[in-house]
Amino acid sequence: MADHGKFVWYELMTTDMAAAETFYRDVVGWDARDSGMTGISYTLFNVGDMPVAGLMAMPEGALDMKVPPAWLGYIGVDDVDAAAAKIAAKGGKVHRAPDDIPGIGRFAVVTDPHGAVFSIFRGIGDPPPVTDPMTPGLVGWHELAAGDLDTAFPFYAELFGWTKDQAMDMGEMGIYQIFAQGGAPIGGMMTKPKEVPGPYWLYYINVSGLDASIERIKAGGGKIVLEPMEVPGGAWIVQALDPQGALFALVGPRR
Repeated sequence: MADHGKFVWYELMTTDMAAAETFYRDVVGWDARDSGMTGISYTLFNVGDMPVAGLMAMPEGALDMKVPPAWLGYIGVDDVDAAAAKIAAKGGKVHRAPDDIPGIGRFAVVTDPHGAVFSIFRGIGDPPPVTDPMTPGLVGWHELAAGDLDTAFPFYAELFGWTKDQAMDMGEMGIYQIFAQGGAPIGGMMTKPKEVPGPYWLYYINVSGLDASIERIKAGGGKIVLEPMEVPGGAWIVQALDPQGALFALVGPRR
């Protein structure tokens, strides 16, 4: 399957769907519409006519477990049940057993051996057409603050066929390992700083101008947690919390 090892979907679980929709429409420029799924309120974020992410309310019990609002990435696999079994065998955990989304596909929610959460997914029908990964509104980069880079990388590589691209020495912060899927770099991972309580995946949404987007983050009640920083290749990044507390990031030209 061509999608094996590709990030194919992103989902925001939040405490206030209406407020989150307004915020991301403004900051990213997404359109939004109800998915029409029965029995659940689920909003689709779109770039033009193409759905790129979903929005839903935090599931019952999540807040009691002190789970904060967060973005979740879905990685395509050839066989969800086989991948879930492999994850469990390799020291990860299956938090939601493989299940079907009628008419859409099959998925499971899992964590790697250090506790970073992600989903695995196999869709029904043809995958969407390939678009330029740097298109504004798409997620252009995927970053793992790993529990331990030396053991996290092999775990993901064996699962998804990811390969090592460039490795950058970040001094005291350690090695930043860029990884590729099908020969194309799609993200990076590094051992998380000691003061960060747990490992996590972070998703960088492309924008056409970072400065304007930062102003919209602030105006919309979000908070900048990593000030704008230039990255190799001339792009700039910023990391932020949305008004409900979900961590996200933007990447794009500075102006």
